[in-house]
Amino acid sequence: MSYIVPDEQYSWPPGWRILPNGAAIAADVLEAWRAVPVAVAGDCMGRSIGATGLRPYHPDIHTPVCGRAVTVRTRPGDNLIIHKALLMAEPGDVVVIDAGGSTEQAIVGGLMRTTALARKLGGFVIDGAVRDLAEWDEGGMACFARGHTHRGPAKDGPGAVNIPISCGGLVVMPGDLLLADADGIIAIPVAELPSLMPKVQAHLVKEENIRQTNAREKGDSERIDTLLRSKGVMV
Repeated sequence: MSYIVPDEQYSWPPGWRILPNGAAIAADVLEAWRAVPVAVAGDCMGRSIGATGLRPYHPDIHTPVCGRAVTVRTRPGDNLIIHKALLMAEPGDVVVIDAGGSTEQAIVGGLMRTTALARKLGGFVIDGAVRDLAEWDEGGMACFARGHTHRGPAKDGPGAVNIPISCGGLVVMPGDLLLADADGIIAIPVAELPSLMPKVQAHLVKEENIRQTNAREKGDSERIDTLLRSKGVMV
């Protein structure tokens, strides 16, 4: 194995953890969720879940990102543990990084992008900074980050792989399904996927009906007036 699994004989140095990846997500499940817009998934999860403050740094933003989350927590400005996570991640996995939101030093750049491309990863979601924007602009590897700077990282640690993290205010557990598109980023616990999908499908049908009504009648006055009346507004 390329990572260390702790046991009763091993004590981690302070601040370090390197734990196994979450269970694989079936290919048919990933394919089904790849077609779900992040906004729709978010609506079905209460409309208040998702990362904020991150922006795409790749040109093909209309190609959705959908994969198992490999989570990383690192000291701001340090990327040693991220390199280890890239070596652990498998094809299609999305590396999700909590770097404390710092944009003073880039923690992922063009050389790491090359590794991710070679390993056929699904992308990066980084609560921190990137650099080498010209390389990200070539496409082929999704990257969402809080900002960018030319200032490079240290490689001292500490850090952790596959622990619960917060990324842009989004709680991400190792092994979660990570969805990202031009609208935003959301993580879904795998155990919730089967019960959530019917809600998503019903929501898509509902939205399409509203869309057709808006186009046909130049707005859905009955739906809006019904909502207003429910608030006690006489219309």
